[in-house]
Amino acid sequence: MSRVGVEESLQNVVQALREKGHDVVELKQESDANNCDCCVVTGLDSNVMGIQDAVTKGSVIEASGLSADEVCQQVESRLQH
Repeated sequence: MSRVGVEESLQNVVQALREKGHDVVELKQESDANNCDCCVVTGLDSNVMGIQDAVTKGSVIEASGLSADEVCQQVESRLQH
């Protein structure tokens, strides 16, 4: 089973991913992303200063402008590769 980290504010995405059988972890702090196969973020706190610290080796999906179903499709697509 895949472990997917999702920002707290994306409850519709959390619900949709759980319905598809994914183990969903709500990202409340950076360390919550550890051991996640994939993370879904809002993109609201995009990197303003150009500094990026990788906290997870998994894919990161920016959910802005996407429906919960579209996010699920992207998660499943990235987990297959």
